[in-house]
Amino acid sequence: MSQEQSHLLLPADSAWLALERPDNPMTITVMLRVEGLTAPRLRAFLKDYWVAWERFLHRPVERMPGWWWERDPGFDVRHHLDVAIDRFTRDELQDWVSARLNQPLPLFRPMWKFWLAPNAEGGAAVLLRMHHCYADGLSLMSIFDRLCPPSPRQPPALYGAPENGDFARWTGAAQAWLERLVPTSSGQSEPVDDKAPASQAASSVEQAGQWLEQFAQRGLKLVNEVTDFLVEPEDSPSDLRRPLLGRRHCRWSGPVPLERFRNIAEATNVTINDVLLGCVAAAVRPRLGLGSEDLEDAVLHAAVPVDIRHRLPEELVPEPGELGNYFGTVFVPLPVDGESPLERLYRIKQETRRLKKSWQPGLSWGLTASASVIPEPLRHPVADTFYRKASAVVSNVPGTREARYLAGCPITEQMFWVPQAGSIGLGVSIVSYAGQVQFGVVADESVMADPSAFLDDCLLELDRFPAGS
Repeated sequence: MSQEQSHLLLPADSAWLALERPDNPMTITVMLRVEGLTAPRLRAFLKDYWVAWERFLHRPVERMPGWWWERDPGFDVRHHLDVAIDRFTRDELQDWVSARLNQPLPLFRPMWKFWLAPNAEGGAAVLLRMHHCYADGLSLMSIFDRLCPPSPRQPPALYGAPENGDFARWTGAAQAWLERLVPTSSGQSEPVDDKAPASQAASSVEQAGQWLEQFAQRGLKLVNEVTDFLVEPEDSPSDLRRPLLGRRHCRWSGPVPLERFRNIAEATNVTINDVLLGCVAAAVRPRLGLGSEDLEDAVLHAAVPVDIRHRLPEELVPEPGELGNYFGTVFVPLPVDGESPLERLYRIKQETRRLKKSWQPGLSWGLTASASVIPEPLRHPVADTFYRKASAVVSNVPGTREARYLAGCPITEQMFWVPQAGSIGLGVSIVSYAGQVQFGVVADESVMADPSAFLDDCLLELDRFPAGS
């Protein structure tokens, strides 16, 4: 394989291959409802626009010293698109999507695939499954934002990206980040010359003192942040912590006006993400299998992805349209013992504010990125220690405010489902698109046999908030 066709995966991307488990694959699933979309139009769209991102022409291959992107010499778009001509009802479509979630992606081809159900009730359904090593949810939404214009007559104006594999940029940036975190020689003053003028010597001593003070403050904060992160208690045993079976079911709600979420957030002075977490806290409460006394002492966290692009050093910030994984995770305590919607909401607000100011997103991103360099016998025990701190993954991805078109056809809905790392068996997602919001849930059969009832409880909690109507 030539050097031009092979590149090392960056650590934050290869980590998701290292964390792969047979019972919990690291795949992202996206569904679009697109009126009037046909197989020939979708196939032409993929061939002309989708594979303009060169990464989609590559598959990950493990060989020393790590994981590499290797171009598929036999790449053909037809290998990555299946068409189901069934006239699915809404319930049948949800079962069909669940079945696709449990279908493994082939290792001998690029690890992404589309399905099209053109005759589904309510409009054609486009389903995409992709391994997490290719991109995170925000990267994917950025791609659809670029490829799906706001007019049916407007082609994508800017799209695609080369696969450069600039690993050296990362190593240099990592060193710069460490220097920013704990100043090194570049931030130190020159040694004091006893023959220099007194004023110069005094200035040098003052600079050295400032550097030592800065070093101590940053070092102490780093120690405190790492300590707080590592000593965060693991979740209490519950029905959500059962051993996984590897069979998953997904469901999604109907559209809810985004204005409804905004009214609740404004009336209570919280964020839309806080409202989402409040709905999840209420919905998981009766599914823990815990009595009222046990609920008071129960510890339950939601692993919430946080975009860290704005926190990265300039050398690591991805270019617009660049694929990759640029998010950390915060572990938000869910107040499952709260007795009212407002109590749960304000307790969540307090926790999310605290975590947003912490270094936890960056630390978790760095720890996740190190997964591929941890020896394999230790990798999963370390990951289990990390992910035993949560019982669910909860993700909020904003879509475009206006309606968009795919291959000239109107997109009426957008939905996605998040992967759940380690032993986590429940994932909850919320997507906003064109003034509407939809809940999605995916769950391992061992922790939740019927996600539909869980979604109903999320929407019921929404009705209980002030200004929820």
